[in-house]
Amino acid sequence: MKTTTAYFDMNRRGFLKSSAAAGALVLGTYFMGSTSRAMAGVLTKPSDNAVRANLFVALRPDGMVEITCHRSEMGQQIRTAIAQIVADEMEAAWDKVIVIQGKGDPAYGDQNTDGSRSIRFNMQRLREMGASVRYMMQHAAAKRWGVDADTCVAKQHVVTHSSGKTLDYKDLISDALSITPPPAAELSLKARSEWRYINTGMAHVDLKDIVTGKATFAADVREPKALIAIIERPPVVGGKVKSVDATAAKAIKGVVDVIEIPSPKGAPQFQPKGGVAVIAKNTWAAWQGRKALNVTWDDGANASYNSEEFKAQLIATVNAPQAHVREKGDAIAALSKATDKLVADYYVPHLAQAPMEPPCATAMYYPDRVDVWAATQNPQADMETVGAMVGMDKANINVHVTMLGGAFGRKSKPDFSAEAAFLSMKTGAPIRVQWTREDDIQHGFYHAVSAQHVEAALGDDGKIDAYLHRTAFSPIASTFQEGANAPFSFELDLGFTDNPILTPNMKLERGEAPARARIGWMRSVSNIFHAFAVQSFINEAAHKAGKDSKDYLLEVIGPDRIIDVTEQNAEYLNYWGDKAVYPLDTGRLRNTIETVAKMANWGRSMPKGRGLGIAAHRSFLTYVATVVEVEVSETGDLDVIKSWVAIDAGTVVNTDTVKNQTQGGSVYGITTAISDGITFDKGRVQQSNFHNYRVPRMSDSPLEVDVEIIKSDAPPAGVGEPATPVYAPALCNAIFAACGKRIRQLPIGNQLKA
Repeated sequence: MKTTTAYFDMNRRGFLKSSAAAGALVLGTYFMGSTSRAMAGVLTKPSDNAVRANLFVALRPDGMVEITCHRSEMGQQIRTAIAQIVADEMEAAWDKVIVIQGKGDPAYGDQNTDGSRSIRFNMQRLREMGASVRYMMQHAAAKRWGVDADTCVAKQHVVTHSSGKTLDYKDLISDALSITPPPAAELSLKARSEWRYINTGMAHVDLKDIVTGKATFAADVREPKALIAIIERPPVVGGKVKSVDATAAKAIKGVVDVIEIPSPKGAPQFQPKGGVAVIAKNTWAAWQGRKALNVTWDDGANASYNSEEFKAQLIATVNAPQAHVREKGDAIAALSKATDKLVADYYVPHLAQAPMEPPCATAMYYPDRVDVWAATQNPQADMETVGAMVGMDKANINVHVTMLGGAFGRKSKPDFSAEAAFLSMKTGAPIRVQWTREDDIQHGFYHAVSAQHVEAALGDDGKIDAYLHRTAFSPIASTFQEGANAPFSFELDLGFTDNPILTPNMKLERGEAPARARIGWMRSVSNIFHAFAVQSFINEAAHKAGKDSKDYLLEVIGPDRIIDVTEQNAEYLNYWGDKAVYPLDTGRLRNTIETVAKMANWGRSMPKGRGLGIAAHRSFLTYVATVVEVEVSETGDLDVIKSWVAIDAGTVVNTDTVKNQTQGGSVYGITTAISDGITFDKGRVQQSNFHNYRVPRMSDSPLEVDVEIIKSDAPPAGVGEPATPVYAPALCNAIFAACGKRIRQLPIGNQLKA
């Protein structure tokens, strides 16, 4: 029987075709520079005949409209949402809209697709871009007809005069380009009642391409002459190659070269970890070559990192006085005199983003530029990181953004692109760096490990008379500042500084914690452990006070009001949102609680072993409340029955997307509760794949996640992340209601079996 290594390089498109699922395939993509190489994919190429009306809109002679999406698509349907906004204000016919993926370019401004801010940061200017083209079309038609522009109306790709005369957009292009639209402040934007696409549910523009295997993900990029690189990275952060014997690796058929990647200098930033790359003609050979390497490591200063020891250090830290964050009244004095106190410590381990698609990038180095194709959340970070890696100005780094098969924050850190560029520079050939699942789990930028200490003095009526909360976690600051042990202010803003509890005495403190691993943001960032502690503690206080947990949650939040935490000696960035536009509004938070309680029929009688849990939280300027129903068997088996979520994200663009993101964010929240976490021993990650870093299976997830979007005229807020941090506390509160077992440390693991 004849064998071939080509089998091991079967791509997703080939698999679908062999399964008779894909049908005809379309090839062709676009590139920076003048290269004429053919690569597979269907990220639509801009037409050579299109003329640019503005930064985001180009017009083709046949009337088709190219709308550029400058943010990365990773399942959140941003390519659809951006097109909805621009096309609505432009009055473009939807069947004439083509979405073009923007490359890395500072002209777009911020391109970092994380922080749940793509719509919040861009909706106004995208509306203006669309409205400016509508203005140009109306005035071009008026000029041709010799009439007042006020007598012309643009609607669905056609300008109509009050007399009934019409002109199609395609017939007005040349005239429209001679029209200079007024400044943005003078443009006439459509009233909400006139919106055609905004605030509706519309199908994903890439849905068909994704399900038929035509959409271009990073591993789909195929350069016929490209070599494949798989890298053996230092198992300990800060480790270096002491020696390497590549004899056996080089003897494997298909292996071309073995190249050492330099160790990072200074703070990690987004630099590669270093290590040894095996370069081969196909993935299988590269993989086998890596296995054959004999590398001796100098593990460096982090070789002693042990998760259990570090956990004890964190808990000790938060049980002692720490640095000031926010203060009102005298919580310490009130607690010292209290006759009824509640004290609890909470712990959440390191977590990995674990997207289904591991990191991947292809790069081609030239003397005057580098071309990169990557699954990146932030192409401008790729430009900077690659430029620094190869010693070239970032302006000469051309980054093409593919589809992302999940990201959750991991792919905003483009060490994988820098690896590909460096290896291309060394070999003179195009290089595709492919991470494996094990690489991603063991060499990532991890969500911070944290400990929280919370105390409250309860009055005779059960109300919180004093509240003390200390937090400590390995900070994201350490990624950018060598030796940083204290968090950036924005890390504390995420669910800690903005605590909504109404009490006359509050003291919030933060401790220091060294980073012994690369720390990076993950979906909802430090909201995860802060919301877990706050919402679990409120539930505990409700039980101690003998009150219904939903009623008590509303009680401790207090009446509708605007909270300005800066009045309590706190620094607060408010997710970089204007406090006047995005105030911390307890009325909106209360409304989500009351709404979700009605959805779940809160207060109904529950059979033995079943329970309802509730939690509510503001994050990324959005208000979310979640109820989870669970069943816990007598042997400790957990079954998540159903979830309900009420979300107030202000003005939303695509209602279907909001529901999908809220459901997905809820399921992702299950990961934070049931995952084994990332643990270290001797500086090494102990997990390697989904067999010991658990992500939710269908059996772990509720059959239904009902979502209600609260209608609002408020400015748009975040959607991708806010459903995640409330889920773990709601789930753990439901477990307590079902079986009486309190979960203060994640993961839940075998705590129900004890």
